[in-house]
Amino acid sequence: MSGRPLPNEAASNYFKYIDKVSGDDALLAMRSQLDESMKMLSAITEEKSLHKYAPEKWTIRQVLNHVSDTERAFAYRTLWFARGFETPLSGYDPDLAAAGAQANEISWSSHVAEFEHVRNATISLFQNLSPEAWMRTGMASGKLFTVRAIAFLVSGHAAHHFEMLREKYLA
Repeated sequence: MSGRPLPNEAASNYFKYIDKVSGDDALLAMRSQLDESMKMLSAITEEKSLHKYAPEKWTIRQVLNHVSDTERAFAYRTLWFARGFETPLSGYDPDLAAAGAQANEISWSSHVAEFEHVRNATISLFQNLSPEAWMRTGMASGKLFTVRAIAFLVSGHAAHHFEMLREKYLA
């Protein structure tokens, strides 16, 4: 499905992520981002992956774990809405998820491999949706989303965190 989400396809605060994605093809953006990000992530050492740029901030491992976990939540929302379920979905608390993940206890190489697997599964989910499914809607966190908006959120959310890694952790 091509075309960018319109303002009524997601709450306005989500466009800070959606707007980070260029072009009209969310699947192309996901694939390109995977290739680019794997180069960056593979260059980070196990030791460096435990770095925080400030005491109250997450480590690099925690950031990538958050990206993978959030992408899974977006994929679940996509599946729910695309298949026509009408029951609203509850919110997603990234801090609760981060606390439960114990990401610093998992090797960096495992986090990198996990992100690659999650992204490939997400791409597979979206590429196999029917054209009608892309415009289906659902409620999550009390907000309306189209499946198309979620597709752009996947790459936009990751882009936000990868920018933070480059600017604050790896600079």
